[in-house]
Amino acid sequence: MKANLLRFVLLTAVIFTMNSCSSDSTESANENTSNQTAKVVNYEYNELEVATMDLINEYRVSVGLNKLERINHISYKSEEHDDYMIANKVVNHNNFVARSENIISVLGATKVGENVAYNFKTAESVVSAWLNSPAHKENIVGNYTHFGIAIKTDPETGKKYYTNIFAKI
Repeated sequence: MKANLLRFVLLTAVIFTMNSCSSDSTESANENTSNQTAKVVNYEYNELEVATMDLINEYRVSVGLNKLERINHISYKSEEHDDYMIANKVVNHNNFVARSENIISVLGATKVGENVAYNFKTAESVVSAWLNSPAHKENIVGNYTHFGIAIKTDPETGKKYYTNIFAKI
């Protein structure tokens, strides 16, 4: 009984600590040149990242939406945020504006959104949690064309950190 209560409390805490952010900024690629960097073209996806992206696309198709195309640059920016969260032992959207502005500048996006998560073990569990959260689901079913994801494990704790960025390009 206590174990079930503890699992429920932990799951509830994790779900409430996950937040969703989006930006409807339409800045042109010529603005914010100080934030401009070269487009990252190489990113090696791990099995969990591919499975999570596939599940998101399967869900989108099941509700009549387009599949999202993955972009390595977006996954690289997601990975940078995972590294930040791991280094600081936090789960948040700090520096989302900078990531968003970079994606707008480098890729020509007109809209950017982000989901983060922590300590889910499977693609199914994290996608299910995001779909059960109205703000996270809004990003998954949002008016986007592309996405990227990074899932990294904290070497000290073994816990997984997730950053999933969506873009309309």
